[in-house]
Amino acid sequence: MKYLNGNWLVKDGFSIDYGQCIYDSRIEDNKLTLWVPFKEITDPGMTLDDGMITLEISSPRENIINTKIINYRGSVDHGPNFKLNQNQNISPEIKETVDKFIFKSGKTKLEISKGSQILFHYFYENELKAEVAARSIARIFDPDGKVHMSNSFVLEPGEKIYGLGERFSNFVKNGQEIEMWNADGGTETMQSYKNIPLYLSNRKYGIFVDSSKKVSYEIASQQVDRVEFSVPDQTLSYYFIGGSDNKEVLDHYTALTGRPPLLPAWSYGLWLTTSFTTKYDEHTVMSFINGMIERKIPLSVFHFDCCWMKPTEWCNFEWDPDIFPDPEGLLEKIHDKGIKICVWINPYIAQKSRLFDEGMKNGYFIKKTNGDVWQWDKWQAGMAIVDFTNPDAVSWYQGYLKELLRQGIDVFKTDFGERIPSKGVKFFDGSDPKKMHNYYTLLYNKVVTEAIADVKGKKEALVFARSATVGSQCYPVHWGGDSSSNYSSMAETLRSGLSFGMSGFGYWSHDISGFEASATPDLYRRWTQFGLLSSHSRYHGSTTYKVPWLYGEKSVENTKKYTNLKLKLLPYLMAMSNEAHYHGTPILRSMVLEFPNDPGCEDLDMQYLLGSNLLVAPIFNDQGLATFYVPEDEGKWISILTGKAYEGGRWYKEKFDDITLPLLARPNSVIVIGRYNDETMYDYTDHPIVNVYEMKDGKISTIITDNYGEKLGTIVVEKKDGKIKASSDVVKKFDLIIHDAGKEDRKLSTNNGRIAE
Repeated sequence: MKYLNGNWLVKDGFSIDYGQCIYDSRIEDNKLTLWVPFKEITDPGMTLDDGMITLEISSPRENIINTKIINYRGSVDHGPNFKLNQNQNISPEIKETVDKFIFKSGKTKLEISKGSQILFHYFYENELKAEVAARSIARIFDPDGKVHMSNSFVLEPGEKIYGLGERFSNFVKNGQEIEMWNADGGTETMQSYKNIPLYLSNRKYGIFVDSSKKVSYEIASQQVDRVEFSVPDQTLSYYFIGGSDNKEVLDHYTALTGRPPLLPAWSYGLWLTTSFTTKYDEHTVMSFINGMIERKIPLSVFHFDCCWMKPTEWCNFEWDPDIFPDPEGLLEKIHDKGIKICVWINPYIAQKSRLFDEGMKNGYFIKKTNGDVWQWDKWQAGMAIVDFTNPDAVSWYQGYLKELLRQGIDVFKTDFGERIPSKGVKFFDGSDPKKMHNYYTLLYNKVVTEAIADVKGKKEALVFARSATVGSQCYPVHWGGDSSSNYSSMAETLRSGLSFGMSGFGYWSHDISGFEASATPDLYRRWTQFGLLSSHSRYHGSTTYKVPWLYGEKSVENTKKYTNLKLKLLPYLMAMSNEAHYHGTPILRSMVLEFPNDPGCEDLDMQYLLGSNLLVAPIFNDQGLATFYVPEDEGKWISILTGKAYEGGRWYKEKFDDITLPLLARPNSVIVIGRYNDETMYDYTDHPIVNVYEMKDGKISTIITDNYGEKLGTIVVEKKDGKIKASSDVVKKFDLIIHDAGKEDRKLSTNNGRIAE
C-alpha cells in the first residue's frame, strides 16, 4: 500500500503514526510484551490523548519468532485463521539487559533496542540476517478512515526477495508492489491464483504474514531500501523464520503451516485432456486414448473438462446423456487400458443445475447479508457458491463427489475458487468475508481431497487445483492456470512455478503448450520438454485439442521420448518427493534455492533443478538456442541426453535439435532410473539402473520407495582410492553405471545387493 509522497510527506487522505520507543514491558508465559507509544513519553501528561502500539513477541516452534503489532485488541476476530502447528512445549530464552531485550528460539535470535527509537535485529547462528529500523512499525489510516498495521524491513545492499506465491512477474521481487488477493487473472498480469504471504531473502531468512486478508507488499517500490508489508486490520502478525539456507527456512515454514503429502506414482505420468470448449464425445475420447496407445506414448490419466456436464448447468455432477449415454461403460473401457480418470468440477452451482433448488432450500450457499442467496452471471447464469463453512453443505457436496468416485472417477480437477465475494455477504459460521476470500480455496480443496480419501483411500487422494493459500500445500497438485500459447507465456509460467516452489509447495504443473489458442509445432515440442520435466505433466487447452499428432510426427517422437524418460525417472522423482514431504523442498526448484552461495544463481528464472541433481534449461525460441548457467560444483556436469560434459561456474549458449535440451546431471550425484514396462505403478526395486556422475571420494546415497513414496530402503555408493562400490538393503539386482567426464561409461552388475569395481 502506497501512503508516502516522497521521503518526507504523506499522501493526501492518509495519516501515519510510527511506534517510537519502548515505554513498558512484561515477560511472562514465554512471551515478551512491549508497549510502544507514538512519541517518547517523559512525563505523565504525555500519556494523554494519544495512541500506543502493543508488541507481543513469542515463538510457536524452534527457530521461528512471532511478532504481533496490535492497535486495538478489543476487535472481535471472526476468522478464518490459518491452522498452525505450534509446539506447546517450546521455551524460548527471554532476557532484559540495560540497553535491549533478547528473545531467542533455537538458533534464531531477536534483539530489540531500548533507546529513543525502537530497533529490531534478527540473527541466525549469531549472524545478522535482518533489521527493522526506526519509523517502520506503524499504524496507518487510509482516506476512508480504515486502519492498516504496517512494518518494514531494511533491504540490505544486494538483498533479493523471492516467493509470495505463484507470481508471473519477475522472479526477483525487488521493485514490485504485490497484493495478496486471489484472482482469476490468467498468467500475464500481476494478479495471481495462488497468493502466499511468505517471502524469502537471499540473506537466508523468511517472513510469513499470518493473515488471509489483503496483505500488501511494497518491495523497494515505495522506499527503495525497505520491504514493507501491511494488513487492513487492527493486528499485524508476522513470523521471522531463520535457517542456514532457504531450504531450511522452508523446512521450518512447512513444519508450521503443513507439509505436502506423498503422492502415488501414477500421478507423475502424462495427463491428457479433452480441452475446454472443444467438441468431444465417447468416440473423440477413445480416439485420443487409442491414438496414444497406437503411437506407444504412455498415458497415465485422461481428463474430461467442463462439458462432461451440460453447459449452463455447471455444476450438476451428472454426465450429459446426449454426449455420454453410457458413462459407466466408457469409464470401464478407459480403466481397462490402465488409465486413471479425472473430471472437472468447481464449487459453483448454476441456477439451471438440478442441485440449485436443493442447495438453496437447505442453506448450502453463501448468502447476502439480507439472507438471499448470493448470485451473479459470471461463469454460469445465476450461479451460487457452496458455503463450505456449513458442515451440512460439505456433506451434501461430498455426497455427489463420492457417487462419481464409486462410478469410476479417480481424481477431480478442482478449478476456480478465486472469485469469492468479500462484500455484502455472510457465511454460515460467521467468518469474515474479507478473510474468507483467500481462505476459501483451502476449504474447497480440503473437502474434495477428503472425499477422495474416504472412497479411494488416503494414499490415492489428490486433486488438480488452480487456486491456493497458506496450507494448500497439504492438498496438491496445483497447476499454473490459463497461459497463452507463445514463448513469452511459457517463460512467465516457469517464473510462476519457481516462485510457487519458494512459497512452500512441493508439486506443480502447467498446461503444456499453453491454454489459450493453438501452439506452433516448435512451441508444442519445447513446452512438452518443460512439461514432462516438471513434477506433474498435463496437456490441456481451451479451443484446440492437444494430442501430439496434430502437431506433426516430430512432436509425436518428442512426446514419446520425454514421457518415457519421465517414467524411467520415477524412482528419482519419488525420492525427491520425500524431500517435499518431510522438509518442504519443492521438486521443481529454483537455482538459488539449491545453490544459495553462488551469486550467478540469484536471478536465474529460465532454468531450474528437477530435484537436487538434474539441471533443466528449457528452450524459449524456435531457433533451438539455449542460454544457461552451470553452477560451480564438485566436478563437471554431464548431459544425460548427449553425454556432453560442462564445466561449472560458466554460462553457455548452444543450439539444440528439436527434441533435445540441456538436461544435466550434477557432479557427485546418484540418479536411479527404473526399467519402465508400460505401467506407471511398476516395481522400482526390480533391477534398477544406478547412475553415478563424477563421483569424488566419499559416500552418497538415495532412497528407494514404493509406488506411494514410502521409503523401502536405500542404495549407498562409496568411492575410495578411485574405486567405487555400491550396496542396497532393499534391491538385490541392479546395474551400476559410472559416468565420468572424458571417459567411457563403466557398467557393473550384481544379483546380491552388493557391487564393487
